[in-house]
Amino acid sequence: MSSLTAARPEAEELLQRVDDAAIRKTTRCGDDAVMVWRKWGEGRPVVLLHGGSGSWTHWIRTIPFLARRRSVWVPDMPGFGDSDLPEDVVDADSVAPHVCNGISEVLDDRSFDLVGFSFGGLVAGLIAAEAPVNLDRLVFVSVAGFGIIEKSPQLKSLRNVTDPQEREDVLRFNLNALMLSDPAAADDLALLIQQKNIPRDRVRGRSQVMQPILPRLAGRWTCPAYGIWGREDALYRTDIAALQKAASTLGLAGETYLEGAGHWIQYERPQAFNAVLDSYLNATV
Repeated sequence: MSSLTAARPEAEELLQRVDDAAIRKTTRCGDDAVMVWRKWGEGRPVVLLHGGSGSWTHWIRTIPFLARRRSVWVPDMPGFGDSDLPEDVVDADSVAPHVCNGISEVLDDRSFDLVGFSFGGLVAGLIAAEAPVNLDRLVFVSVAGFGIIEKSPQLKSLRNVTDPQEREDVLRFNLNALMLSDPAAADDLALLIQQKNIPRDRVRGRSQVMQPILPRLAGRWTCPAYGIWGREDALYRTDIAALQKAASTLGLAGETYLEGAGHWIQYERPQAFNAVLDSYLNATV
């Protein structure tokens, strides 16, 4: 057990409790690779895709909310979390086909809504561009892929950092630099999630989030699409107008920019985020 886990039993217990409540399923994502899915609740399916260096835990504060009325399917995408890394996976465009095939298998072609966070939003956009007839709604959360980000915030490396306190300091610095706008939001649970996810990110060199991919895909979507961003997102806060202009090219049916929220908006402002997401997922198609 790591020092972070040992020092934060309540956070560990919460993660374990939510995990234990899930039904697990695996789908193939290559000849010798499997993708791990978790499912909570019953009802109309919604699929949640996590961000880069993430896992299902990126949605820890959204899953219980949605699972009250929906069946919530959350994969660890190939190369992340508990899932294997197929030989062909190097970026969003090679992740998307595996996730798309997995959705078809676990949902047995039932209609569903698709929500993608950050890197997962780009994957969701690529899936939607294939125009699956059973996709009802597409929701982007803190998504990039507009070609307007010149560089990402500089993060510190954990490589060769063995001292427990130093590792925690690096985790906290990186959370505050990229994921969260309020330092108080980098709490025990956020640190624990980050600690567990980072070492299991095996999809290296992701660059498509920096490219103008989404505007090129938008004309291929056949379902309504929505967007949710935080006004304090580290990727955009210096020029939120540029983000709004870029988002206007997607033909969104609705978009929201939440105050006081950074990149990991669903963690930092869960009540406000869940309310907006719920309104989009229940919008008339």
